[in-house]
This record gives sequence, C-alpha cells and structure tokens, in this order.
Amino acid sequence: MIFKVYYQERITEVPVRENTKTIFVEGESVRDVRKKIADRGFNVEHVQEVTGAYLEYEQQNEDFKVLEIG
Repeated sequence: MIFKVYYQERITEVPVRENTKTIFVEGESVRDVRKKIADRGFNVEHVQEVTGAYLEYEQQNEDFKVLEIG
C-alpha cells in the first residue's frame, strides 16, 4: 500500500500548513510507515493511505515519487 505522509522537516517545528511537506511511502500499515521514517527526524502530522482515484490523481503529478526505504 502507498501512504501519503504530511510532515514538518524538523521534530521541533510547530505544524504550520504553509510549511507542511509531503512524501509517499510504501508500507503495510500506518504503523509500518511511521516506523520506516522514524529515523529521519520529521514531525509527522498525519499518515493517510492513498488508493483508487486519489492515487491515480497523485500519480499524475510530475513530482510523484514513492520513497524507497529498505
């Protein structure tokens, strides 16, 4: 499954909509995704599964890329 992660770049940053960034991560669950990105120091606001028409829409963006985490 693919998840969209909304985050701030530093764990100490207060969530502000204008500064929120997103990445796409493949994982088994929200917990799995949070575990995979835990070492990056992000302040994670929200993790959302992306499927169906929503995934198709996101894939149309030229910047769409799923983060490869081993």
